[in-house]
Amino acid sequence: MRLFVAVNPPAEAVDHLGAQVARLRVGAAAAAGAQVRLADPADLHLTLAFLGDVEAGRLVDVESALGLAADSFGADRNVPPRLRLGGGGVFGDGRRTVLWVDLRGDVGALHELGRLVRERLRVAGLPYDEKPFRPHLTVARPGDRMDPAAVEADRTDLDGYAGPEWPTTELLLMRSHPGSGRSRYDRLAAWPL
Repeated sequence: MRLFVAVNPPAEAVDHLGAQVARLRVGAAAAAGAQVRLADPADLHLTLAFLGDVEAGRLVDVESALGLAADSFGADRNVPPRLRLGGGGVFGDGRRTVLWVDLRGDVGALHELGRLVRERLRVAGLPYDEKPFRPHLTVARPGDRMDPAAVEADRTDLDGYAGPEWPTTELLLMRSHPGSGRSRYDRLAAWPL
């Protein structure tokens, strides 16, 4: 099973972001039929840890580790962290160009949650990607189908974006089903924060 750990923004934040993306150059290009891949609003998530392929027999270990991380995180807080989407950035270049939106608000708490998740996975001897945690939400994959200057202009436009604030109330274990085109995601378990 291909697994990752995430928190999801609520529908209100996703809809607000979708309206913003539609006004960007990537949104106009996608609407005009260009092969610019916009992120599916139903799949938007903030990945805290990517585990990759995990044997089905280890699922109970993953769930136990995440439950302990959520409990540790919640024990230190009276209220869930409040976040909002805002700002933007670009990863990669050429055909690997990705446009993303940043996070604002209690981002330090999100980093702490990510640290706890990774620590518990490590203690349980579970695999995870050890790249530095950079909270973001991918909005488009323009690749090399758009002029880099247009992508940079969209990134600049996202710098002025501020979505609605929301409480981060649950930690999710997700399964990814990669395929040709878009991946499909299933929610396997959740823990309150």
